[in-house]
Amino acid sequence: MAQRSSLAVPYEVPVLAVCFLACIATGLELSINNHAADFSLSTLPGPPVSLSCLVQNSSQPEELLWYRGDGKVDLKDGNQVNVSNICISPVTESDNGVTFTCKLARDKSVQVSVILDVQFPPQLTGEESLQIEEEKDVTLTCNAKSNPQAQTTWYKNNTTLTLQQDRYQLYRTSEVFQLSIIKVQKSDNGTYTCVVKSPLGEGRKDFHLIVEDKKPVFPKEAVIAAAVVVIITVLFGIVARKDKIFKVW
Repeated sequence: MAQRSSLAVPYEVPVLAVCFLACIATGLELSINNHAADFSLSTLPGPPVSLSCLVQNSSQPEELLWYRGDGKVDLKDGNQVNVSNICISPVTESDNGVTFTCKLARDKSVQVSVILDVQFPPQLTGEESLQIEEEKDVTLTCNAKSNPQAQTTWYKNNTTLTLQQDRYQLYRTSEVFQLSIIKVQKSDNGTYTCVVKSPLGEGRKDFHLIVEDKKPVFPKEAVIAAAVVVIITVLFGIVARKDKIFKVW
């Protein structure tokens, strides 16, 4: 019985070693700015943002990698082992929604991410003049990015526009706000204002709409028929006067 027990020992030692190494690997994790889980970081355009990635529970030097979206960030020597820092400067509106990820070089499944939440007010100014023929459609367009997303209100001559379903159509995305007027009339003359508001501020743009008289339209068929009649009349006239022309000669 003792001999059987001694023969089993060599098989148990590797199993214990594997379990021990697995426990070490499992306990390894990363953190960004003391956040061990993915998180969102709110900021404003302008001031720089620093991100620090730290290896937790490591007993050996670990190389770190940074990614902006799917693109790898170039790191200087000495800024890759156990602790790695990057700086976004200056922060701009285009950084809104961008994900920065820190990964363990030898096992990229060990990672943590931060999404930049760059908050800025709508930026919309200026004016535009439009001339449109009566009974045609016209669309007024405001392009305004903002975070958080803005709400829009339309005015006509400084009074809130009453939207008639059969005459006005609204279209909007997170950045585009449109007002379409169907078959404009003389009564649609005036100044239309797009006001875009968010908790951080507002912007506006004026549209000076001038409705012109409808231009008379001549049917192409009638014009062509008239031209054909004129040509035929001229040809008959030439034929009728042909004998007189030859007699002269």
